Amino acid sequence: MKYVILVLTLVSFGLILSGFLITIENSEKCIGLGVVILFLLVFPLFTYYRWKDKNLKDYMLTKENLDKMRENQKENKY
Repeated sequence: MKYVILVLTLVSFGLILSGFLITIENSEKCIGLGVVILFLLVFPLFTYYRWKDKNLKDYMLTKENLDKMRENQKENKY
């Protein structure tokens, strides 16, 4: 998964840069395709890859987590 994300990122940036640097009739399509690959493929794959083993409840502001944060704040005060 890591290498797929890397390859897609490089392809996307390559398409965007080639669209800007090379003036051909389809340069706008190269830029657009690079942006589409980046936002519709790379970002969701990267997000899934980084969050797949994480517990979502650890990052939500629930009553228990707010209480833990308050306790930690009281303990860390001088």
